This record gives sequence, C-alpha cells and structure tokens, in this order.
Amino acid sequence: MISVIILTKNEEVDLPVCLRSLEWTDDVHVLDSLSIDKTCEVAEQYGATVWSNAFKSFGSQRNFALDNIKARYNWILFLDADEVVTPEFKLNILSSVSNADEEVAGYYCCWKMMLEGKWIKNCDNFPKWQLRLLKKGRVNYKDFGHGQKEDKVLGRVDYIKEPYLHFGFSKGWTHWIERHNRYSSLEAVARLDNRPPFKNIFSSHGSTRNPALKSWLSKIPGWPLLRFIQTYIFNLGFLEGLPGLTYCINISYYEFLIIIKMREVLRSRGQLKSQNEKLVNDEKIELKFDLTTVNK
Repeated sequence: MISVIILTKNEEVDLPVCLRSLEWTDDVHVLDSLSIDKTCEVAEQYGATVWSNAFKSFGSQRNFALDNIKARYNWILFLDADEVVTPEFKLNILSSVSNADEEVAGYYCCWKMMLEGKWIKNCDNFPKWQLRLLKKGRVNYKDFGHGQKEDKVLGRVDYIKEPYLHFGFSKGWTHWIERHNRYSSLEAVARLDNRPPFKNIFSSHGSTRNPALKSWLSKIPGWPLLRFIQTYIFNLGFLEGLPGLTYCINISYYEFLIIIKMREVLRSRGQLKSQNEKLVNDEKIELKFDLTTVNK
C-alpha cells in the first residue's frame, strides 16, 4: 500500500476532488501551510490526518513532510490539491511498488494538464516528469526555481508512464496570474544564481534538460515571444483550440515576468544601471556639451 501526502494552502475548493480520488488508500496526510479557509476541516471530513507548517518553499515543505509525518506505509506519493489520481494511474503505481526491487528509490511521474475540460497535451510539452512516488528514507528534495527537484537519491529512479490529472487553472485566471507573479520572482533569482551547466541542455533526461533550456534560452533577446512561437507553432498548440491559445499566451507572459524580474534583481544588486542612472548620465553629458559650446 501507499501513503499519500498532499501539500495545501487555502485549497477548500480543489481538495475534495483530490481526496475522493484517494479512496483506495487508508493513509492520507494533508500538510497545510496555515490556510485561512476551510481546507483543514475539509481534509478531516474525508478522514485525512492534518499537519501544519508555515510554507517557505516547495523543497523545504516536502522535506518537512518526509522528516515529520508518520506515514504508515513504506511508499509515499506526493500530490497537490489540484491533482487527481485516475483509476489507471492508481493501478500503475500499486503494481509498480509491489514489483519494485530493492534498488528502486522512487518513480518519476507525469501528468495531463487540464484546461477548460481539455487535455492540452501539445502546449504543455507532455510528458514532463517529477519524482513524486518514493520510498521512505531514500529521497530528499531541494528548491529549484519556484518548485523543487530531487537532491539526494539513494538508489534507482524508474518511470510510471500513466499520467495523473492536473487541474492547474481550476481557480480561474485571476488566481493563476497572482500565483505565477509570485512564482516568477522565485524563478528569476533561481535562473540568475543557479543556472544549470550548459551541457545539461543535451541531457536525455527531461527533468535535467528542460530547466537548463529555460535558463539559458532566457538570455536570448525576445525569448518570451520565441516561447510563444515554440509552444503554439512548433509544439502544435494551435491544434488545441482556444484553450491552447490561451495557455500559450499566458506561458509567454510568465516568461516575460521572469525576464523583467531578472533585470530588476540585477539592478538591485548593482549589476545593471537603472534607467534613472542612465538618464542622469545622459543629462550630464548634454549639460557638459552645452557649457562647452557656451564657453566657445
């Protein structure tokens, strides 16, 4: 059997659907980040054990869960409240952990991104992988951009190719934009301070290659526009109708936020002159020129 840990903050809307998809396990834990809505009450109504810890980052929150939650089973599945386990995904993970040898420390899982009831497969570059199913004591996480990735892994990581569902837009576009405004601040700092080695671009492993691509490509002038062209044209996002177009525009906007915030960070560190400084310098040059002319 598998224990499930769900990270939450103000998730009273999405959490019931997530919890109803977990009736196959009798060990569900909700790690809440000081919600001010009815998230904890909803979790308890569905029989989940509720834990609380102030959110600092996704990596540290998952590590807190691994270190402090008393999971009943040796295998742990991490979910977010806007994610749903399908019957097919359930069968795959149960079969995988039952047949896993001692070398297996965990499994990379993928998801279907859902928007307006449609799977936007092409726009979201399916499949993308995260280490979500793991054995106790064999995996640690580290922060990476606005999210996280595995840090120390004791053993082999295999793949579960059957996806779960991710309803990342379930709370509407206002919520999505507010959330990604926060995410873009974290991502901007990460791309400046933790840029992956250039060689990672050529990795066959998506979780290694994709962060490197984003980080290095963001140095190219006009990258947000190129990102739109990539997702909408080359990834065939146009085949997914209005949801596909909407998604591609907003992903490009997210990249634009990251770029301008990277410049903002550099400016705050004194590594990039502000526009005001440039204007002042230009005024000094112009004033000096005028005075020289007058003296003549």
